[in-house]
Amino acid sequence: MDSSNNSKIISDAHPHTIKKFELIETYIKSWAQKLMLNDSCSGIIFIDCMCNSGVYRDDDGKEVHGTPIRVANALLDVARTYTDKQVHLFFNDYDTKKIEELKKHLPQEERNYKIVTTTRDGNELLKWIGPQLNQNSHMHFFLLYDPYDASIDWNALMPFFRNWGEVLINHMISDSLRAIPQVKKEDKKKKYTGTYQVEDISELVPYGSDKAAYEKRLLEIIEKMKGASSRIYYVAAFPFFNTRNALVYDLVHCTSHEKGFKLFKSTAWKTFGDKSSTKNRHGMEGQLVLDFTGAGIVKTNVDEYCYDLNSMALYIQEHFLGQKDVPLDEIWKLLDKHPVFPSDGYRNQIKAILRDDYHALVKQKTISFSEGRG
Repeated sequence: MDSSNNSKIISDAHPHTIKKFELIETYIKSWAQKLMLNDSCSGIIFIDCMCNSGVYRDDDGKEVHGTPIRVANALLDVARTYTDKQVHLFFNDYDTKKIEELKKHLPQEERNYKIVTTTRDGNELLKWIGPQLNQNSHMHFFLLYDPYDASIDWNALMPFFRNWGEVLINHMISDSLRAIPQVKKEDKKKKYTGTYQVEDISELVPYGSDKAAYEKRLLEIIEKMKGASSRIYYVAAFPFFNTRNALVYDLVHCTSHEKGFKLFKSTAWKTFGDKSSTKNRHGMEGQLVLDFTGAGIVKTNVDEYCYDLNSMALYIQEHFLGQKDVPLDEIWKLLDKHPVFPSDGYRNQIKAILRDDYHALVKQKTISFSEGRG
């Protein structure tokens, strides 16, 4: 394991990367269970087209399993529980040695549990799988798209946006923030113009270090990718920060399934410890200050890159300001539509904050909101 050859096969996994593994593993477990209970679902397909070796070393040098091994084990349990349904997994990496290492750690295939490992360009693999999706309309897919740099091939992804499944994109925003303002080489320019779908790199230069601008552009592209379909498409985005509190990447979850959208949001918050990212707020969570311009109403510190429960309560308070007897279902629907806020798993805590900090009158089925702003 200590040889230079192995060091290329066994990558490092820093705390934010391990959190990503945990989030995906936890979500896939719940996602698969919900789908398998649906009579119209004949099985699930998981695709990791840029999977690495599946084995990592954490900051202490201990071995850590990555997404493919975690998901393979989780879905084996699902296949054994729902023996009348199929589970298919595709793991791909262009490095043959990494795939050979991964295969050492994967479970054996079973009658309704199949694993395909390939060594090719990840985008080419998706261009081969994509046209086959219509032929397997009752198999629900989950595609993990985790490129090694900021490059995204939207042509490879397009069929997956236009079928009933889910796409999770690792958007390497740190690469864009660092490189675009000074990129000179034509091949590098082509990478960024392709990822952000612009004619010339000069269109991206004004973005500079504005994280929100890159995120907004990605969401605009995804909206176009889903095509002319009238069905609602849900997109949730969660940032990941390293131990120095620098933004490394966003995980962007895309789905036509409202339940999947809600489940991913609540899973992310639970993974991050009841907040919306790995960012260290240095004790600012839940910190309140008095609003001396109002009627004694507290004001919550809000960080758009690391929301907490108080952020959700403030969002609700400002939306329903002064309204009386608002049905709880209407309040939870407001959160369910939000790209980051969940309602599942947090309703009692939110009601308590609205009552204690915003003087809301909380009843069994309704809430009456005060006139005070947070």
